[in-house]
Amino acid sequence: MLELIHSSWAEVLNPARMHPEARKIAILHHAGGGNFGDEAEIASVIDNIRSRWPNTEITLFSMNPEDTAKRHGITAYPVRRHTWSIGYQRTVEETHGAVREGLFQWMRTTTNPAIRLLRGVFDEMKFLIGSRRRIKRFDLLIVSGGGHLTDRGGTWSFPYAILSWFAVAKSAGVKCVLLNVGAGPLIKPMSKYLVRSALSLASYVSFRDNESQALVARIGFKRKSYVFPDNVYALQLPSTKTLRRETKTIGIAPMPFPADPPFDNREKIYRDVIARFAMFTSAVVKHSYPITFFGTDIGSDPAAIEDLRVQLRDHHGLDTDPYEPVYSLDELLRQMSALDYVVTCRFHGVVFAHLLNKPVLAVSHHPKVTHLMHALGLSEYCVDIRTFDPANLADRLDSMVRNQREIKAQMSASLVQHRKLLKSQFDELWPTETKDSAVLAQAQ
Repeated sequence: MLELIHSSWAEVLNPARMHPEARKIAILHHAGGGNFGDEAEIASVIDNIRSRWPNTEITLFSMNPEDTAKRHGITAYPVRRHTWSIGYQRTVEETHGAVREGLFQWMRTTTNPAIRLLRGVFDEMKFLIGSRRRIKRFDLLIVSGGGHLTDRGGTWSFPYAILSWFAVAKSAGVKCVLLNVGAGPLIKPMSKYLVRSALSLASYVSFRDNESQALVARIGFKRKSYVFPDNVYALQLPSTKTLRRETKTIGIAPMPFPADPPFDNREKIYRDVIARFAMFTSAVVKHSYPITFFGTDIGSDPAAIEDLRVQLRDHHGLDTDPYEPVYSLDELLRQMSALDYVVTCRFHGVVFAHLLNKPVLAVSHHPKVTHLMHALGLSEYCVDIRTFDPANLADRLDSMVRNQREIKAQMSASLVQHRKLLKSQFDELWPTETKDSAVLAQAQ
């Protein structure tokens, strides 16, 4: 898995430009909708670069620059012309500016299809030119983990955004890196072409699982790439004090599903999922397990939790405490550290449980969750959100509780390996000053 060579990576970084006192790195991530997994991806990469290269200037490009800047304490700019608010609501168009009178006002407001197309092309070109002006002063552009290589949001969403940024960066002489990213699903031919083209512009490519690497190989990417664990596994955890309790608490984290169109019966599917979660939760309570709700996405999980609470009250006669969302990654990790077992739907819900060594039961909404649970040797404790049976899920929870010691030992061992692999990768990519001097000497 770890096959990096000092001299080859020194060449990628362009040592002539990467003086220790003048390194400038841009990190790009479609973060900003409220997903703490996205924020953990960013935080992990920032912390690991700064711990090795403390004088590096780091800037973020995200979907919600204002929120990103506040969370991470650094300058942030938009990834695309439109941005997000918490909850993934589309907000403003970056390039519109002031509307002039007369002809210009008409061109800005008309619904004429031809004019709208021309207006969109003009605005996009204006945004790309401004983006090039911003990116050209950096030495490196990093796409920091996440499931960016997908057309779940459409061809002109993630695939186009990554390609356009890499093309702009390369035109400005900036090296591009995809760092432990996820891929899939990729269905549309144009999406595959855009992703393949973006990958061809990268100086270094690594994936967070073998399945992602295999997928991009199938769509035609034949260059060298690597596989490492998800970047969040290198996160520095906040200090926590876990209270000892006589009874074990189970944390349950539902999510809205399905999250992406098109679905003709989307609402019906969602209501069915919540109803089955309620039947499972009711069975858990009847087994005398205390429960608490948590979410790893502040933008969308609170609504699903509230719908679950209503379902429990109205159909199972169970009143649960009001859910109080947390608003930072550290708060979430402290909240999860007080749990004994975790039931989650999200990929990073599993990762966070793994980091905290909490036995985890996954209700998978995406192949990436299933692949992760398989890699951890926990396939027995993973079910499909589309088809899971509440009684069967409760039985699996009972099995997990009975086998908790073995599960925790297994999770602990794999966590040590994951963190070791990421440390080795980051040590090679961003060598410390002593090691860096040797690398540059070798490269020269």
